[in-house]
Amino acid sequence: MAGGKIDAGETPVAALHREVREELGVGVASCAELGVFHAEAYGHAPGTRLHMTCFTAELDGDPHPSGEIAELRYFTVREYAAMDHVAPGSMLVFRKLHELGLVDW
Repeated sequence: MAGGKIDAGETPVAALHREVREELGVGVASCAELGVFHAEAYGHAPGTRLHMTCFTAELDGDPHPSGEIAELRYFTVREYAAMDHVAPGSMLVFRKLHELGLVDW
């Protein structure tokens, strides 16, 4: 899940395009809003809230680590849930994708 903060004056869709280019080295060919999610911000002080506008997207090429990330890998939701550093916001997104039949559990 590529992502980051929305810059001042930037729309969520513009941020999506910028973050995917920065992190995955490809462009977004098309996208659709998945939803807005709120959760405890992982790795921040207790009580820090996270607000995420999430999208599904088709990319215009093969993603690869670029600039801000060192590694790109795919995993199942079950594998992610078993990791010792599970971000609550990510799990909300994965549950929504599962409800829509877009990922297997």
